[in-house]
Amino acid sequence: MTQTRGIANPAPAARGSALRGWLGVGAVTGATFTAVTSEMLPVGLLTPISDTLRVTEGAAGLSLTATGVVAALSAPLITAALGRTDRRLVLCALLAVLMLGNLGAAWSPNFAVMIGARVLIGLGIGGVWAIAASMAARLVPEKSIGPATSLVYSGVAVASVIGVPAGTYIGALTGWRTAFLVCAGLALIVLVAVAALLPRLTVAQVVPLREVLRMTRRPQLRTALLVVAFLVTGHFAAYTYIRPLLEKVTGIGASTIGTVLLVYGIAGVIGNFSMGTVGVRGPRRTLITISIPLAVTVLLIPALGGSLWLAVVLMVAWGLSYGGVSVTTQNWAFAAAPDAREAASSLNAGVFNAAIALGALVGGRAADAFGISSAMWLGGALALVALTIAAASRAPEAPELRR
Repeated sequence: MTQTRGIANPAPAARGSALRGWLGVGAVTGATFTAVTSEMLPVGLLTPISDTLRVTEGAAGLSLTATGVVAALSAPLITAALGRTDRRLVLCALLAVLMLGNLGAAWSPNFAVMIGARVLIGLGIGGVWAIAASMAARLVPEKSIGPATSLVYSGVAVASVIGVPAGTYIGALTGWRTAFLVCAGLALIVLVAVAALLPRLTVAQVVPLREVLRMTRRPQLRTALLVVAFLVTGHFAAYTYIRPLLEKVTGIGASTIGTVLLVYGIAGVIGNFSMGTVGVRGPRRTLITISIPLAVTVLLIPALGGSLWLAVVLMVAWGLSYGGVSVTTQNWAFAAAPDAREAASSLNAGVFNAAIALGALVGGRAADAFGISSAMWLGGALALVALTIAAASRAPEAPELRR
């Protein structure tokens, strides 16, 4: 295995049978699903949370911002602090943190306690995002790394299909606090699965924080992180406030919104696997393909979303395009730093979650100041900036071609 500036990939774990390796990948996928569901749950519950805790919808969006900020800061720090600790034990600990954070959110008597609970969730999310993809790469043969990475990041898309809409439905039926309780129970179930299905995943070499940060000097990785920053900020500036937009522009209620988000999520799963497969060899080209419809649909929703059917069509297009973002950006990070996957993954996770936080923040400020539609316009404009950066950059080689 090659080394760059003292950073090396962890030695491959003993894989045993192929079936056990893929079961392990499935357990890691469950962890990403749980993390993203925990992170995104306020999106479908924003209105009732703001009503109960007596804050504006823009302020309620800060529950997503707080989580993203903590996740962004914790991703590279946790990776550097872990040392050679068995990654299976680390993932179990992170899932326990997610469980406690969701329990705290369910109990929160006021918005300050909610923010504290969401900080805990952010710690868990940052760690899961930082190590999940590199763990999957160690559980399967080299030729299966691409599909395994796509499967792990399908947890992100499936969380949109099941997690956020299910939370919306549960919130409508039994209250938003119950949705957080269910998410806490899910974290416990996945924790047990991870403990049972994953082998020991020790690390051969410690990656110091300074070495992780120095990787941003690599031009292709730096460009990839810049694209992530603008594209994901734009997406979450808009998506965080999709419920109030659909309520005010389309004029639909909670149950119908849950259905629309479910359709969006199904499209996201399709986008994840279709874009994830082609993105292994051409991540830059794939991100350009993703950014165009994402920007256009987000910009059109305020104007055309008054029709339910047009709103659904636009949400499907949005889901198809954004569904491939997580896995494609991860593939770009791997291609830019094939000798240091976990370190590159932690940087990608940090920027991704910082962008989630920033998107929720600036989208909320725009919504409160200029109306809910302005969050969509801001999101579309930022996606166009990401498209411009990706189009002007050099394409990294596929990881398989650089070994």
